[in-house]
Amino acid sequence: MERLRTWIQALWFFLSNGYWAFPISGTFYQGPLKVLCSPGLNCYSCPAATTFCPIGSLQQLLLGVRLSLQAGQVYLGSYVLGCMGMLGSVFGRLICGWACPFGLFQDLLHRIPSPKYSVPQPLAWGKHLVLLLMVVVLPLTVLDDFNLGKPWFCAFLCPAGTLEAGIPMLLLMPDLRPVAGLLYLYKLTLLALVVFWSIASFRPFCRTLCPLGAFYGLFNRISLIRLKFNADNCTKCGACHRVCPVGIRVFESPNSGECIRCLRCSTEACQFDALSLEIAGHVLRMRPAPPVEPVQHMGRS
Repeated sequence: MERLRTWIQALWFFLSNGYWAFPISGTFYQGPLKVLCSPGLNCYSCPAATTFCPIGSLQQLLLGVRLSLQAGQVYLGSYVLGCMGMLGSVFGRLICGWACPFGLFQDLLHRIPSPKYSVPQPLAWGKHLVLLLMVVVLPLTVLDDFNLGKPWFCAFLCPAGTLEAGIPMLLLMPDLRPVAGLLYLYKLTLLALVVFWSIASFRPFCRTLCPLGAFYGLFNRISLIRLKFNADNCTKCGACHRVCPVGIRVFESPNSGECIRCLRCSTEACQFDALSLEIAGHVLRMRPAPPVEPVQHMGRS
C-alpha cells in the first residue's frame, strides 16, 4: 500500500505541475488549466504549475476584501471556497496523504536513513493558528495605504512556495538575483529547517504549520471517504497506533483531524478486521476476510 501511495502522489505531482517546457521557454504556464484548483499545497507561481493553490487564492481573495467593499463590490469567492469545501467534504485529509506535492517531498526526505523522532502533539495546534491568523485574520486586518492586505502565509511562511517558485524564479531570471534580500534568505533558511526536520520526523510541516491540512482536517469525521472502525472486532492491541506515522490512537479516534489516510493501520497492522475504508457508506475491506471455520454438527445420540 505504501508503494501504491507513493506512485499516486507522484502522479498528482505531475498532474499539478505538468508544464516542463519552462527551462527552455523561460516562461510560466498561463494556459486554461490554471483555473483548476490543486487539491494539495502547490504554489501557483511555480513555473511548471498547471493549477492554482487553494490557500494562495483564498489569501488573494481576502486581502482585497476591504478595497472591494469601498468600491461597492462584493466578491464572495464562491469558486475558491466551493472547491476547497467540496474537496474537504469528499476526501478530508486523504488529499494530504495521497495528492499533495509537498507531502510527497517530505515523505521522500523521511526515507533518508537517520535517527527518527516524534513530533510533540501540542505542536499540532500550530497549523490551526496559521490558518486563522496568517490566512484569514492578518490579510483582512493589516492593510497598506491602498487598503490592501498581504498574503502573509505565502510571503512569510510557506516553504512549498520557496521550493517550487522562489528558487526556480531566480534560476530562470538572473536579473532578480541582485534584489533578493533578507526576506528571501529568511525563506531559504526556513525551507532548510523544514528539510532537516522532515528527515528526522514524519511530515513536520504538515502536522504543525500547514493551513490546508488544518482546513481539510475539519472534514475528516464527516467526509465521504473515511475510516470505518468496528469496535466489536477490536482487541485494543495497539498495533494500529504503533504503525501510525502521525501518532494517532486509531482505536480511540479513527477519524482524527490529524489522520492523512495513509491506511497503514488497516493494511499493515490490524489483524482482526477492525479497520476498513468507508466510501459514501460502502465499506471497502482492506484485507481478505478471515476464513470461516466449518461448523461441526453433533450427531444425535
